[in-house]
Amino acid sequence: MLMSDPNRIIVGSISGAYGVRGEVRVKSFTAAPEDIETYSPLTSADGTQQFTLALLNPIKNGFVARIAEIATKEEADALKGTELFARRDQLPSLPDDEFYHTDLIGLSVYDTGGTLLGRVKAVQNHGADDLLEIMQSGASQTVLLPFTRAAVPTVDLAARKIVADPPDGLL
Repeated sequence: MLMSDPNRIIVGSISGAYGVRGEVRVKSFTAAPEDIETYSPLTSADGTQQFTLALLNPIKNGFVARIAEIATKEEADALKGTELFARRDQLPSLPDDEFYHTDLIGLSVYDTGGTLLGRVKAVQNHGADDLLEIMQSGASQTVLLPFTRAAVPTVDLAARKIVADPPDGLL
């Protein structure tokens, strides 16, 4: 994953067209999924496109939405896969023990003894707790570390590092 503008955070994506009038299917990555609408206008990953989003109704895995700038099914089809970004200053402040996923990606991960384990490649969530996907130092494979207080006692964004206490046998 490329390092992106730290002042913009991904809040959703367009998963395709819906119907024939230019509506789109939107996946929301926000804590309260319907909040994605409040962060409009949203932008594309490269910042060249801007979208004013209006949610119409919920559907499986997201919402049907109208984007003011899109009028046809063909225009909506062309947006499939587009990631939607909001400005960081539009988003709510987080408590000290919560983090935006984008802030964790790229952080160095050390064990409690100070040995470098790797870097955070991605943050995954498969229904339970978040998992940090860590690209191990000197290896080509990744490992998934539970993002819990027990396994990750320290996250220091200023120092760009995480201290981890991985479960036995994980590494």
